[in-house]
Amino acid sequence: MNEYRTHNCGELRKENIGQTVKIAGWVQSVRNLGGLVFVDVRDQYGITQAVTSGESELVEEVSNILTESTISVEGKVRPRGEGAINNDMPTGEIEIEIEKIEILGKRLKNLPFEINSDIEAREDLRLQYRFLDLRNEKLKENILLRSKILQFLRTQMIERGFTEVQTPILTSSSPEGARDYLVPSRVHPGKFYALPQAPQQFKQLLMVSGIDKYFQIAPCFRDEDARADRAPGEFYQLDMEMAFATQEDVFEVMEKVMYDTFIKFSNKKVAEYPFPRITYKDAMLKYGSDKPDLRNPLIIQDVTEIFQDTDFNAFKGKTIRAIVAKNISDKPRRFFDEMVEFATSECGAKGLAWVKVHEDGTLQGSIAKFIDEEHKKALMEMTGLEPNAAIFFIADKENVVANIAGEVRKELGNRLDLIEKDVFRFCWIIDFPMYELSDEGKIEFSHNPFSMPQGGMKALETKNPLEILAYQYDIVCNGIELSSGAVRNHDPELMIKAFDVAGYSKDVIEEKFSALFNAFHYGAPPHAGIAPGVDRMIMLLTDEPNIRSVIAFPMNSKAQDLLMGAPGKVTEEQLRDVHIKLDIKDNN
Repeated sequence: MNEYRTHNCGELRKENIGQTVKIAGWVQSVRNLGGLVFVDVRDQYGITQAVTSGESELVEEVSNILTESTISVEGKVRPRGEGAINNDMPTGEIEIEIEKIEILGKRLKNLPFEINSDIEAREDLRLQYRFLDLRNEKLKENILLRSKILQFLRTQMIERGFTEVQTPILTSSSPEGARDYLVPSRVHPGKFYALPQAPQQFKQLLMVSGIDKYFQIAPCFRDEDARADRAPGEFYQLDMEMAFATQEDVFEVMEKVMYDTFIKFSNKKVAEYPFPRITYKDAMLKYGSDKPDLRNPLIIQDVTEIFQDTDFNAFKGKTIRAIVAKNISDKPRRFFDEMVEFATSECGAKGLAWVKVHEDGTLQGSIAKFIDEEHKKALMEMTGLEPNAAIFFIADKENVVANIAGEVRKELGNRLDLIEKDVFRFCWIIDFPMYELSDEGKIEFSHNPFSMPQGGMKALETKNPLEILAYQYDIVCNGIELSSGAVRNHDPELMIKAFDVAGYSKDVIEEKFSALFNAFHYGAPPHAGIAPGVDRMIMLLTDEPNIRSVIAFPMNSKAQDLLMGAPGKVTEEQLRDVHIKLDIKDNN
């Protein structure tokens, strides 16, 4: 028999009545009811009530045990009295009559916040005492669910013929879109390792080495700012790559993995696969975002052509997008004014024009006088505008208007309560542009520079770079980008040309990506992959608004580990060992 327990705190039932048992855990609560002392004992598996008898010598001792101390209780299981049954607890029909009790770990300090309380503690305090915060039921359940999801993902990948391979954590620095975390070398003065932003080059090297299907739950490290759906510093992804594979092969695997995972770990409806495929161009036009939330039925439409001859100065020479919202003509003027305020103050719009159509077909709104019968007829035919609906207009430069319209669409969906409830809607965003113009007007890569250009060498040699599409794809769920992936460019000559279009010489490839570029000269298979973010998946499945709620020991929004005190100071001796001298005024 285990020294501390025969059962955990979640497994005793009516069939255990009469048995002498031992449980161990944390003291959730102590209630002294005039000689009878009730103690709720909690562990990872649940809560069991223990109670002293009226004549017990243990009454005083049990009464003085501090909550959150750890104890071991031995006694006989008995049924709870009539009226004392708690149907909300799995163990609510029984209790343990205490015969022996031992304090295993006494709480010696005051709690910085209450455990399993409705009183919300400050996040910085909860992160500083994360080991206590993890005792809270909701957070603990998130972490336990995370474990189950990771195990399920591994099982799915292995059953589909994938081989799990761990790739290095200490590697070389390479330009991959974010700042590297650097690790100085002790034995090579002046040189640095980098923590991998992703296992990108390693998984492609595995394809060249003959691994047919690779995966791992991979840690990734990026020095970038935190967001609600992005953890600073470290995150995990289901990294996978397939040899002799196309975009379709990746989609077939990943759709099933996503669907099966979300079906298993959520009570919400999951839209079935195949998931809708939306080109990047259509996504930016119809949703104003390359990560559209398909639960929102509102669609953005381009109405520039209708207003080509308008005398309305705010529309002249602009790209004009419109959003029709049905059955809102009864909304008060305040609703529309507040939408205008949102667009101008939160989205950077120069304005938000609108009109609503009354039952008799008359128009009312901020620009109603500029819309004559001809314009109204054209709008109705193009956009489906009808009585009792309203239409919102966003006008600006073409490279600005899509993002503003996308934010207005999201806000309208929320304010009108149009967002579909209790459902996960996935989609693929495909056909991303291979190149884009920088703010300085220079051609540069839009995404992964190793993506295969559609049309191959012919496209690179003959087409306008801004018209070349890549075999680059994202998977999106409920407006959250879960991952990016691509068919890889495995042809060295094609790679040289692709970088040349962006203004990089062959020397840059050989310097920055020497191992991968060299490997492609030794018979590389066509390959493709993707890497869904595990943290974001779990965030969706737990319906948590903040990604830190699904990570056991997260950093705060300033990339600080308040529990361990990282980043922290190191000694002069440690710095000398790695040949570093600090040149800063204040090393706080």
